[in-house]
Amino acid sequence: MMESHENLTKKKKSHIPFRLNFLFFAVFLLFSIVILRLGVVQIVNGEEYKKELERTENIIVKNPVPRGRILDSNWRVIVDNEPVNAIVYSRMPGTTQKERLEVATKLSKYIEVPIDDISDKDERDLKDYWLIKFPEKAEEKYSEKEFAELEDSELYKLQLERITASDLSVFTPEELEIFKIKRELDRGYDLTINIIKDNVSQEEFAVVSENLGELPGVDIMTNWDRKYNYGSTFQTILGNVTSGLPSEKIDYYLSRGYSRNDRIGASYIEEQYEDVLKGTKEETKYIKDKSGNIIETVPVSSGERGQDLVLTIDMELQKKVEQIIEEELLQAKKNSGNYMLDRAFVVMMNPKTGEILSLGGKQLIDNNGSVEVQDFSIGTMTSQYEMGSAVKGATILTGYQTGAIDIGTYQYDEPIKIKDTPLTGSYTRLGRINDLTALKKSSNVYMFKTTISMANAVYRYNEALNINPKYFDTMRYYFSQFGLGVKTGIDLPNEATGYRGTETKPGLLLYLSIGQYDSYTPLQMAQYISTIANGGYRMKPLIVKEIRQPSNDSKLGNVVYQITPQVLNRVDMDDKYIKRVQEGFRQVYQEAGGTAYTQFYNAPYSPAGKTGTAQSRYYGPKKEFYGDNTYNLTLVGYAPHDNPEVAFSVVVPWMSTDKDAVNKTIGRRILDAYFGLKQSRNTSTSAAINVQGQIDSPDNNDQGGQNQSQAEGSLISDVETTNAIEVIRNE
Repeated sequence: MMESHENLTKKKKSHIPFRLNFLFFAVFLLFSIVILRLGVVQIVNGEEYKKELERTENIIVKNPVPRGRILDSNWRVIVDNEPVNAIVYSRMPGTTQKERLEVATKLSKYIEVPIDDISDKDERDLKDYWLIKFPEKAEEKYSEKEFAELEDSELYKLQLERITASDLSVFTPEELEIFKIKRELDRGYDLTINIIKDNVSQEEFAVVSENLGELPGVDIMTNWDRKYNYGSTFQTILGNVTSGLPSEKIDYYLSRGYSRNDRIGASYIEEQYEDVLKGTKEETKYIKDKSGNIIETVPVSSGERGQDLVLTIDMELQKKVEQIIEEELLQAKKNSGNYMLDRAFVVMMNPKTGEILSLGGKQLIDNNGSVEVQDFSIGTMTSQYEMGSAVKGATILTGYQTGAIDIGTYQYDEPIKIKDTPLTGSYTRLGRINDLTALKKSSNVYMFKTTISMANAVYRYNEALNINPKYFDTMRYYFSQFGLGVKTGIDLPNEATGYRGTETKPGLLLYLSIGQYDSYTPLQMAQYISTIANGGYRMKPLIVKEIRQPSNDSKLGNVVYQITPQVLNRVDMDDKYIKRVQEGFRQVYQEAGGTAYTQFYNAPYSPAGKTGTAQSRYYGPKKEFYGDNTYNLTLVGYAPHDNPEVAFSVVVPWMSTDKDAVNKTIGRRILDAYFGLKQSRNTSTSAAINVQGQIDSPDNNDQGGQNQSQAEGSLISDVETTNAIEVIRNE
């Protein structure tokens, strides 16, 4: 037993040296691997890792891309991008004032820069340039004592104060060109592209290209200008684009990733949809070392052109409408010799969807004795006028709803006399009339008596009329349900709401009832008549219907977002009352004695609506008051009366007579244009179907396909709106 134990102990001891050796070998192997790895890091990849350690900053530079297109409802391109040549400068880190001055001096030999726009506001920049240009003379602007006692910033301020107009007068035209170029070189940030001159000539573009080697930081590139395919048509609504960030908003846009030279939408559609149209910028990453040198340039993204807007506007109709306005406005001015008459407006919209089909406005400008016609489409939503009898549909409906009158109520139309006021009445004595005849023949007295009844007042000849001012609020509440006196909700900035009179004399409430106190915009009038036409649903006016991915010349982009019709409110009135007013409006246009019958009795599209005339105040160019000596002629309507597909308003302010029918002539011609276009398109679509057996996809840019798709799109919109209306009706 003893021997066995000793043998076992010897065997255990014999294993210990082997284990130690194995452990030492393993440790040796691990150290070898570590040493080998360190060798690879230091010898093979040492330089690369050293560069990585020396990198201190990654700079992302964003370069602009072309803006999105703007198309009309039939996918015609209204606003496009046009390539233009540009000279640009990208400032490298560490570039000095002296180096930029040298570049500006050389570049001035190759390009022409206008200097006639240099003014007093540039004086500070000119002084800075003088200090750089004449350093020796700059030192003479302070004494040795001042140099010893003052800080650098104080010396600089002192120098600026002591530079005289005589000092600045030494600059020649050539020097001023260099000044302007250098100022542009100074404005940009490091590594960002700054446009020195846009729309350069081919000669300038070529000579700068040939001499880039001696112009560090300068380059040539293709920039983009907005191209308006329809000229000035609809121009004021489309808006415009700046040539750079506006100074008053520069901090706001810089904080949102814009560069100083970026073009942005400055007004209306271009401004409202800036985030859609601007696109996604091309991005490049610059990697700098500790010394500020660029050691690597890495493309990050190629960017994408802005998305496209598809408007509700039919540009073919818009062109016809603007032509009609211009022709009739010039003819009316010629016939009357009225120096005050200078504008007219038309709004056409789909009463079921709120889609704006046309916004037209023209203004006459006296240009040294000759008349110049300018686009004033924006006036349809930014200018306001007393609209006269066109609002009487709202007055009658207010009378129904407040119990002042009922369907079929008769009242006697004869002049009324309120104490201390002149005798007032309709254009003629209409006698005993009901609500329909009051609309058909445009009775003022019927509206007056309805309003007096609504206010629980009593009228007696030549006695004072006692009306509580709260009834101004009552009438305006009902008027607002149709869009009168409130914002329509259109997707554009700077919409006016009209003027609301502040006095509350009883007689002014009567004038409010016939549209001769508060003022409204042509767009509000179109929303008002649309609300009556569609049965009482105030639709939000839409100017944009779709946002699409960028298109090319042959194919539309996919729909990103579709803007659907929106019901703003259902008027607080019984359906039977609205139908009654619709019948009165039909009689205005279609029955003998109606105030629009002469112009529309033979119209094949069965129109309805209301005329209006308001005596108005005219303020001249310098806002001086000329008195109550002009008339605003208005017209609202829709067609067909039993299933309306188009509603409109016409406003011609400041006529010298109320006998002219220019408002009705414009109304007849624009409806003829609308239904004429509809018929011609239906005919061309039918012909395409007969020839092809089917209509090609609009993606192939086929006109027939566009017509069909547009018709289907309109049908879908109508159905959606009808469904929305039904939901509200059921609630």
